[in-house]
Amino acid sequence: MSTSVSIPENIKKILVTGGCGFIGGAVIRKLLKSTDAEIFNIDKVGKVSDLTSLDKVIKKLGQSKESKYYFIQLDLADETLTEKVIFDIEPDLIIHLAAESHVDRSIDGPDLFIKSNIIGTFNLLQSALKYWQKLPSNKKESFRFHHVSTDEVFGSLGAIGQFSESTPYDPRSPYSASKAASDHLVNAWHHTYGLPIVITNCSNNYGPWQFPEKLIPLAIYKAFNNKKIPLYGKGLNVRDWLYVEDHVEAILLTAINGRIGESYCIGGNAEKTNKEVLESICNIMDRKLKKEDTLKNLITLVEDRPGHDQRYSINFSRINEELGWKPKHSFEEGLELTVNWYIENIYWCEEMMRKSNYNAERVGLRNYK
Repeated sequence: MSTSVSIPENIKKILVTGGCGFIGGAVIRKLLKSTDAEIFNIDKVGKVSDLTSLDKVIKKLGQSKESKYYFIQLDLADETLTEKVIFDIEPDLIIHLAAESHVDRSIDGPDLFIKSNIIGTFNLLQSALKYWQKLPSNKKESFRFHHVSTDEVFGSLGAIGQFSESTPYDPRSPYSASKAASDHLVNAWHHTYGLPIVITNCSNNYGPWQFPEKLIPLAIYKAFNNKKIPLYGKGLNVRDWLYVEDHVEAILLTAINGRIGESYCIGGNAEKTNKEVLESICNIMDRKLKKEDTLKNLITLVEDRPGHDQRYSINFSRINEELGWKPKHSFEEGLELTVNWYIENIYWCEEMMRKSNYNAERVGLRNYK
């Protein structure tokens, strides 16, 4: 079984950047349920941001938790304000998740990814460093800066092999290049200035509350509405799928117990082709919705993404051996939970799409037609 993490009593203030995003929101929900520390959520609130899940869990947990949660709307690209907020909060732990993360959108508009993922990380590092250097020795010793990244920084695998902490960086998209740059900055601030950091690189996440432009929630939404489900190329690109709650456990475990200056690869041990993923979704929904004709007939091959990486696979032996972590959910279990959630919360998808002016259309090819 995976090891659950408890937050030490000396960590009284935890700052999460990007807490209105999919993974960031899951991290904050977990923290609100498992610790009495004060939780600070910094987010610029972009098109795909959402506070619904946090509002629901705070309301359920009651006033005591509401008084320990603080939301601050802030774009990390604002250097002066970022520094002010860090010094005002005085965090014991920073978990940095704020990032633009959709590959297709990075193809259409790479400038936003450079600003958010590189400049934003640089400003946060500078502010955290100035703050950390002024801490008294006991607080300085226990402070951590945890940077959450992706396996996409490693590029593309062939039919064999896995990514690990020693895999050379080889990003192929504007998104992955911006995340690779942020990883290098975080490492540099540790080696040059001594900032106590930990980095994690995760495989593809899925689960409830993910904005419906990503593969799994988009396919569920399309299938639910009997619309064509797009499948890039021949559908044979392979991803290692990680249920978001398992990822959250790994994030908190490494943030608290990971070795300073090290990186940890986090994977779901669930390699699937995109075609297999879509067919699995359709099979579950056929059963749930009692369909006579299979929804797999809606799967439609479309033009492939430019520079589409062929295969990702994570070797997570380091975090398993050092910290006792491994995913609790199989892909089948996690996907069943995810499909059930989206069927029950389809209104949330529709509301998010309306607010962001997204109509489930294809993005990422505009500049190449």
